[in-house]
Amino acid sequence: MNKRDIVQMSLVNMLRRKTRTFLTVIGVIIGTSSIVVMMSLGLAMDKTFQDQLGQMGSLNIIEVYPFAPYIEGSMAYRSDEVRLDDQTIQQFAAIPGVDAVMPLKNVYMRIVAGRMVADMPIVGIKPELLEAFDFEAEKGRLLHAGDKEAIIFGKYVADFFYNPRLPNQYGRPNPSDQPQVELISNNLLMTADFSYGERRRSSEGNQESKPPQPHEIKGVGIIKESGDEKDYQAYMSLEALEKIQKEDERFQRSQSTDRLLRSNGSQQNGYEQVKVKVEDLELVEAVQEQIKNMGFQSHSLLDMLNTMKKTSRTLQAILGGIGAVSLLVAAIGITNTMVMSIYERTKEIGVMKVLGADLKDIGTMFLFEAGLIGLAGGGLGVAFSYLVSLLLNRLSAGFMGGMMGGAPGQISIITPVLAVSALVFSTMIGLIAGYLPARRAMHLSALDALRAET
Repeated sequence: MNKRDIVQMSLVNMLRRKTRTFLTVIGVIIGTSSIVVMMSLGLAMDKTFQDQLGQMGSLNIIEVYPFAPYIEGSMAYRSDEVRLDDQTIQQFAAIPGVDAVMPLKNVYMRIVAGRMVADMPIVGIKPELLEAFDFEAEKGRLLHAGDKEAIIFGKYVADFFYNPRLPNQYGRPNPSDQPQVELISNNLLMTADFSYGERRRSSEGNQESKPPQPHEIKGVGIIKESGDEKDYQAYMSLEALEKIQKEDERFQRSQSTDRLLRSNGSQQNGYEQVKVKVEDLELVEAVQEQIKNMGFQSHSLLDMLNTMKKTSRTLQAILGGIGAVSLLVAAIGITNTMVMSIYERTKEIGVMKVLGADLKDIGTMFLFEAGLIGLAGGGLGVAFSYLVSLLLNRLSAGFMGGMMGGAPGQISIITPVLAVSALVFSTMIGLIAGYLPARRAMHLSALDALRAET
């Protein structure tokens, strides 16, 4: 028997019992589509997690802090203290896969715009690294390398301003209202005197310390909304901020009393925080592990994503197991179909053996029939899965759009890899289910087969 004869005889036999073949294929369709749809829900969940975290910031950025107060996995404190200084930054930049390293310094100051004031963290950064760390200007511009008194503000910093001479004037009463301060056009002051702009009480006989001189600054831009801490902070050149900080510290040391000033606690021995951007998302974990081995605290949004993915994997395993039960039932159906086919074709098998048909050809014929049922059922099952996925996404979009006023992300995603894997898996299930019946046909006695009643 050649291959063409095997294929022809298999197709003729399957068409001879159309109803039984059709019902067996239906079982494979249900099993395959169950697994594909269940797995697609987990894939969509992973994509949703990644999109949500992406709105909170870049997954490629690692945040590093000066030192780990205790040894990870125990309550023992570290005997050594590591600092974030310029030498450490060079070490970070030399790690393979690191794209950029940006040191940060935080100083809490008061910004004054006319009669309006706001207390906020001022972050010193290197202007040339802003674009590398996903800073975008919504209004105005970003900082330039030569800026000395320029400052840029987060999207919602304007909401912090209030008139300290009026009661209950904190922020905007209605978020839809325009902010009370135009941060770019106004002449601004920055001071470490947190009573600036408020009514001062004069105390007779008591000599009060003089407040520090405010520093003139110029707002040059508003940062585009990012969904993270950038929306609520102000940024200026690290060099300019350190200069202002040193001037205020010299002034504080010259005062014998200091009831008006808050100490900002400058980090003379290093930076308070460093952001490390990695070139490839696949390298983030390796870079973060190297930083931890150097003794620093570090975390990234990828940590949170990995935790979410573990939860998603568990859910996928449960959902995939539910779908696998359906495919197992389909496999039993294929086995039953092939066994019944052997009983019906016993005499035919005996004639084939008498005529000299090779035992492998007989086994191959039955395996081909079983594999063809798995392939056909798998292909139709994958097609049906795409239809179910489309309906689920449309129904969810309509429901969530009506509830929330917008269309959410997909709740079912079928990737090409998932579709091809399901097709291959269903075919393999068919071959496995048909193995024992094919083996039975191969070892059937020719004499007993010819004696069998048709």
